[in-house]
Amino acid sequence: MKESTVLVTGGTGFIAQHCMLALLGQNYHVRTTVRSLDREPEVRRHLKQGGIDAGDRLSFFVADLTADRGWAQAVEGCSYVLHGASPTPSGNYATEDAWIRPAVDGNVRVLRAARDGGVSRVVLTSAFGAVGMGHPPRDRPFDETDWSQLDGRIAPYQKSKTLSERAAWEFIAREGQGLELSAINPVAVLGPALGADYSHSIGLIRRLMDGQPGCPKINSGFVDVRDVADLHLRAMTDPAAKNERFLAIAGESMWMIDVARVLRQRMGDVANKVTTRVLPHWIVRLAALKDPSIKAIVPMLGVPMNASSEKARRLLGWSPRSREDAIVATAQSLLKLGLVAGPATS
Repeated sequence: MKESTVLVTGGTGFIAQHCMLALLGQNYHVRTTVRSLDREPEVRRHLKQGGIDAGDRLSFFVADLTADRGWAQAVEGCSYVLHGASPTPSGNYATEDAWIRPAVDGNVRVLRAARDGGVSRVVLTSAFGAVGMGHPPRDRPFDETDWSQLDGRIAPYQKSKTLSERAAWEFIAREGQGLELSAINPVAVLGPALGADYSHSIGLIRRLMDGQPGCPKINSGFVDVRDVADLHLRAMTDPAAKNERFLAIAGESMWMIDVARVLRQRMGDVANKVTTRVLPHWIVRLAALKDPSIKAIVPMLGVPMNASSEKARRLLGWSPRSREDAIVATAQSLLKLGLVAGPATS
């Protein structure tokens, strides 16, 4: 059983659930961690929404990134760990340390448990936030040699992803004792929502579909969550992925107005609330004075955020679906789940 059992941390997460779907679809036995077993029915319901009734091939363990308890039991007998759990502090005004400390300590805690439990490789779900933030404007796309500049204008979440990924690599170098690590650094992750608890990136599409008044001049890469899960599985078993990072992006980055245009062109009448009006920077900055979530995007106004997935394609044979297909799949899932209203009527 050891050869076919994989632990996916943070089982309530959007990427984690799609990783579980991919693993179950390839006949792995899957374990996942949750902070409370009360969430098990929800996770199973989301997996059914994704097309798989996991049954006894999926088991749940209670473990929290802020404590050692439960991790040894969760990893026991597993060959691989896909570590996507990341703490999100509550409250809009959480301190920077409330973001960073649990993320750093949590990565090291999971890696130590994996090492001690005889796991062969951990695949870490990091983020583009650990790669492309805080840099001055540049012409070339970001790649895996880049790290976010912590002395630049960088949000606490992005700083936490940078420092926690660095801590993971430092642990492997100093204390890994043969444990292998791969890191996946996705840009904004779209694709089919499985329920009302979805990623921040899917919220971008939902707000457009719901008729937000305009598009901030924000640039982002996009990738479908199913392709992110596929890249995790490739990195889990391919010898070429040992101790490597991989950016996950489909095509080139896009401005938000171009995302809106894709929705209008591909979704027809159901996207007739979507605006292709660009919001001036000053309106966004004004709104940021009252809304902390908008304040977080102000440093990114007008800044290109292109990146390259050449390494994942070349080394691992990764071939993601198009960014346009990822956008459309997101909108279709929101409609199917009733998370956005139908078309506006005159």
